[in-house]
Amino acid sequence: MSKPIVNEDEALQRAIRMIAPGTALREAISMILQAGTGAVICLGDVNRLARLSEGGVELNAEMRPQLLYELCKMDGAIILNEEGTRIRYANRFLKPNTRIPSDETGTRHRVSQRFAAQAKCTVITVSQRRASVTIYCHGRKYAVRTVQALVNKVTQAMHTLERYIHALQNELGELTMRELAGWSTLTDACRVIQRREMAERIYRREVLPLIDELGDEGRMIRLQIIEMRKPAEDAVLVVRDYVKDRPEEQAIERLKTLSESEVLGQGNIAQILGYGSTARPTETLVIPRGYRILSMLGGRFPDAVIRNLVERFGNLQEILRASKEHLVQVEGVGDVMAERILSGLDLLKKQYLMEGHR
Repeated sequence: MSKPIVNEDEALQRAIRMIAPGTALREAISMILQAGTGAVICLGDVNRLARLSEGGVELNAEMRPQLLYELCKMDGAIILNEEGTRIRYANRFLKPNTRIPSDETGTRHRVSQRFAAQAKCTVITVSQRRASVTIYCHGRKYAVRTVQALVNKVTQAMHTLERYIHALQNELGELTMRELAGWSTLTDACRVIQRREMAERIYRREVLPLIDELGDEGRMIRLQIIEMRKPAEDAVLVVRDYVKDRPEEQAIERLKTLSESEVLGQGNIAQILGYGSTARPTETLVIPRGYRILSMLGGRFPDAVIRNLVERFGNLQEILRASKEHLVQVEGVGDVMAERILSGLDLLKKQYLMEGHR
């Protein structure tokens, strides 16, 4: 059972993913393009689509690329279920309302656009003359790009994301230095959260849709992106370290609702963190709980141990002052782990305070 569609944008993104390289539908479309033929493939509520069409052959067969390709040799449309897993009708004549506006000139594309708008469905149209693929999804239209065009586009988007991630890394380094020294301010935390939110918006809006559209062809790029986004993943712990009186997940979701200009206002981020409208970020000294610094230690300690340390000592400065004898009193921390925590924190302080952050 597929997830219910919330809006046209979501419906279109789902349709794009359904015909991405590596999918069965894309294989069938590739066969159609190679053969130099055309096709109209409709996906949606079968009963509704059947009411707006007539004739043809009723099949109710499993969707297989070869079968779909053969059926598209006939002139009529193919009707599939919403998930694209079964072929219900072939050689079907579509009857959309001709009063529905269309900016298409070709008969096949004009009918497809009107049918998608009226039936609130997805229609994939393969042009025989132009050897192109167009998706009509509800009231939206999308021209499917070639793999090479997508790779070029995602490469450009990755360069932009890389710049934002680099700026985020610099802010994270500055925050680490101030936290270890014990003089971090609310504005330091807000800067990191700003940078993270800006980087994540580039990722969600410009990079992720292109990777989804690339399908199997984007596997290596997807791995590169996972590695590139690690600072953004780490920066989530900044929210956990500083948020007050609310779950971090709630704060993260509220950050997503801010407009572009609102994200630039540190006061808006401070309010989401729970510091109130009167807080002055540059003048407000804050002590982090310590989740992020502890996660930076070599050997990465279990989440349960980090949580126990924070609950036992309350904040990072108390953890930094703790002796081995105090650390071993924490559940899950033995002599060996206590030594690792102390040596890891000492190494971080040398790196960021004595040698200076670069």
